[in-house]
Amino acid sequence: MENILIIGASGGIGAALAMTAQGNVTALSRAVDGLDVTDPISVDRILGKLDGPFDSIIVAIGVLGTPEKSLSAIDADAMLNVLRVNAVGPALILRHVPRLLAAGGRVAVLSARVGSIGDNAIGGWHSYRASKAALNQIVHGGAIELARTHKGSICIALHPGTVATPFTQNYVGRHAAVLPEVAAANLWGVIAGLTPEKTGKFFDFSGKEIPW
Repeated sequence: MENILIIGASGGIGAALAMTAQGNVTALSRAVDGLDVTDPISVDRILGKLDGPFDSIIVAIGVLGTPEKSLSAIDADAMLNVLRVNAVGPALILRHVPRLLAAGGRVAVLSARVGSIGDNAIGGWHSYRASKAALNQIVHGGAIELARTHKGSICIALHPGTVATPFTQNYVGRHAAVLPEVAAANLWGVIAGLTPEKTGKFFDFSGKEIPW
């Protein structure tokens, strides 16, 4: 049976991923374990206690903030907070992945389609978009490094779609949203179908590749 590490397991998607995982699950979150991904000391202290190896590591953390409708709405402190959680936080976690990941293991980091520069046709949401674009670069670079040390490993960015959680309740609008359990099933399906040549890429919940 696989060993699975899920970070961000108290959020809507993270909790659903933990509940539906097929394996031995180690679940970590800020709410339960005090894991503050913006604090390197907290990350090192909590992840440093883990031994592994883990066959799958899922990073399901994120913050939306207040999406800006225009450039004039950008607030420096608010933008930095979003970047700390969505980009720096996963980067601090990925520092521990080489030690924790099993040979040929899989790493999936939840990103968002709005982080795609190539797919951005309407602008806005500048802080959130920038944080996810930065995250995507970190994941891509991490995949390159892991391929050197962990033969056959896979590290991807993964867009879960619009999910009906407190995270999105004020912004779903006209977009169709799925329940967390449905989103989790979709994501596990994509993860299960990953092969090494897909490492370093960005996929949506159906397994379709998203442009950077």
